Amino acid sequence: MEQIEEKSKYCLNCKTKPCQKGCPLENDIPSFIENIKNGNYEEAYKVLSKTTVLESICGRICPHMSQCEGSCIRGIKGLPTDIGSLEAFIGDLAIKNKYSFGDDKKTLINKKVAIIGGGPSGLTCAAFLARKGAEVTIYEKYNELGGILIHGIPNFRLDRNIIKSTIQKIIDIGIKVKYNMELGKDIFLQELKSQYDAVFLSIGANISGKMGIDGENLNGVFGGNELLEHNIHPNYEGKKVAIVGGGNVAMDCARTIKRLKAKEVYVIYRRSEEQMPAEKKEIEDAKKEGIKFLFQNNIVKICGNNEEKTVNKIECIKTKLVNKEGETRAIPVDIDGSNYDIQMDYVVMAIGSKTEDNVVQGLNVDLSSRGYIIVNEKYMTSIKGVFAGGDLIGQKATVAWAARSGRNVANEIEGFLGRSKSGQKCPKRDRPM
Repeated sequence: MEQIEEKSKYCLNCKTKPCQKGCPLENDIPSFIENIKNGNYEEAYKVLSKTTVLESICGRICPHMSQCEGSCIRGIKGLPTDIGSLEAFIGDLAIKNKYSFGDDKKTLINKKVAIIGGGPSGLTCAAFLARKGAEVTIYEKYNELGGILIHGIPNFRLDRNIIKSTIQKIIDIGIKVKYNMELGKDIFLQELKSQYDAVFLSIGANISGKMGIDGENLNGVFGGNELLEHNIHPNYEGKKVAIVGGGNVAMDCARTIKRLKAKEVYVIYRRSEEQMPAEKKEIEDAKKEGIKFLFQNNIVKICGNNEEKTVNKIECIKTKLVNKEGETRAIPVDIDGSNYDIQMDYVVMAIGSKTEDNVVQGLNVDLSSRGYIIVNEKYMTSIKGVFAGGDLIGQKATVAWAARSGRNVANEIEGFLGRSKSGQKCPKRDRPM
């Protein structure tokens, strides 16, 4: 407790609140920290709960240095305020002491809303709608809620008990959950639309992207998102594994596979280390765990053999150097004649994700050329009363941004149901994304 108080006193309580501007959820950081200074922990929680319901989670896994802490005035000449630890402390204390959320006007009494997907976006949307009095039901594909929190972030980064206790606090608001209900298989959009006043699609976009190079379909080439989601891995013991990509998914895959006794794990990234989108702490942790990095290397081909008849196995990956030493061009430029081979047993693609085509195409909503659901400025799809957010519409793929999207959608659903009740017309659909 003394350590927490010392951390809170380090905050300057800036009037301009640059940390709040750096937070995707726009949490009122100076105000909640000021309440910690004064020992008003429940009030600190009420300040946070105006904008978030994932304090214990975001406080631990958000890329703070590229968000709130990276905007902290203290960080100009020294270390920034440890905002993450303070937020996690208040979130944990709220769960332990059963603090209530702040008072919300019950504007949605007798309104029914279906949420498809129980990840950060769906959970946040459900919480804010339920606090406004709506009858909310979450339809979840798996037998537990959490989405990427459970099926994407490894245990060593986020304890499962923290996830479960945070989710339980949300469910206890009065939210119904129907498990093992997969969209397009067990439930259908048109059916839900006829049963609810509004529907929110928040199933995420977790299909691993590909590079479009020869050999990507060989046996032994995996998608990073799928490995983390399903937690089904080959036997890595004594094997060499290449992770292609530079984001947090790449770091999570590399660190997970290293723990599964791979002999050597390489992260291969086509840009410089300074341009990696992964959180710096995750990169440093990966290095400490013995993971090797090949920067400014671009894989051009995955080679295989047919010695086992129909089974193509990885033989090597062909790589070429990118840019001259010291160059950090925004668009990497291959160096002619720099090709070389690296012997690998497995390759994991962690270069981004996309929507599940067979699911989104069956919804009969307008899609972008990249397969994302098109929404207007109110997050409404081309179907009246059906909303979408988070990864599904191509927004930034972090927990905080997904939660922000869910909160925004809750506000738009509240406005939509109010307009519907008063007979006002819904906004004309646009294509901003």
